[in-house]
Amino acid sequence: MKHVPNILSSIRICLVPVFVLTYFCESGSVKIYAAAVYAVASFTDFLDGYFARKYNLISNLGRILDPLGDKLMTLAVLACITLDRVIPVWVIVTAVIKELLMLLGGAIIRKREGGEIPSSNIIGKTSTVVFFVVCVTLMLFRNIPPTAATLMISAAVILMLVALI
Repeated sequence: MKHVPNILSSIRICLVPVFVLTYFCESGSVKIYAAAVYAVASFTDFLDGYFARKYNLISNLGRILDPLGDKLMTLAVLACITLDRVIPVWVIVTAVIKELLMLLGGAIIRKREGGEIPSSNIIGKTSTVVFFVVCVTLMLFRNIPPTAATLMISAAVILMLVALI
């Protein structure tokens, strides 16, 4: 039982290439199967956090695997919908810069705190949920006008940046 959260995080990491392949192999503009893979990956994120907190199974490995899985999936989703011309390129550039800043900030905090890896906060968790909803919406409803799609993803990016602060 003590390894369940880390196994779930590992599954999420393994789902990243599955998502990318599904996204680009799926015919048509609506990406139902890719959205389903993303939903399963997101559910593993919820479950690993739930089990880790409820049963006190939080580990340093989990504090690495969980955000790694989140970052890899987030960047994969953004890369796919950017390459598919659903959202502008600045979105993925902003996300990459934000993730690099988080890695740098986490390393600084970890060094200052004597090796303790910082945990995520409620704003970060909310940002993840909003990002998920926006991206799934953009995958499933491809007739959304470009301006509306840009506004939706911009709101998610703003929340993502607020979580950084």
